[in-house]
Amino acid sequence: MSTKAFKQDKVSQIKENIDKAQVAIVTEYKGYSVEEITNLRRALQKEDGDYMVTKNTLAKLAVKNTPYEVLTESFKGPIAIAFGFGDQVAPAKALSKFIKDTKKGEIIAAALDGKLLSADEAKALATIPSKEEIYAKMLGCVNSPATGIVGSINAVMASLTRAVAAVRDQKSA
Repeated sequence: MSTKAFKQDKVSQIKENIDKAQVAIVTEYKGYSVEEITNLRRALQKEDGDYMVTKNTLAKLAVKNTPYEVLTESFKGPIAIAFGFGDQVAPAKALSKFIKDTKKGEIIAAALDGKLLSADEAKALATIPSKEEIYAKMLGCVNSPATGIVGSINAVMASLTRAVAAVRDQKSA
């Protein structure tokens, strides 16, 4: 059985993650093997996140008086919490991919900026492009007009060069 010190340590670990987290996603992990949970944890750590299996009562204690307190009602059954410390979308993408690949577990709810997201909204979060993808698209939009202008100038210069060359060839013949 868990000792009081172990429980306090677990609550402080959850609180530590909550303090750093940009997003928290509650999942059901029923049916996962230890190896699968380890693989999911590693995938989330690559995305600057973490995955913690916890008891509901300890999770409720840890989220009390935090922006993630809205998740309290979703702490039912065997749960784990995925935290995202950098990008808010990356943990949802990693979880969705893992659930799709293993066909086990499900996303129950999420909290983003103190707002509770339903399971469907949390799954939709995984479809949003990541920050890097958005930056690349924005850079493409900013770069596109400049590329068009350079292409137009080059086309005019090439046409002028061909015209001058044609006149030169015509006069020398």
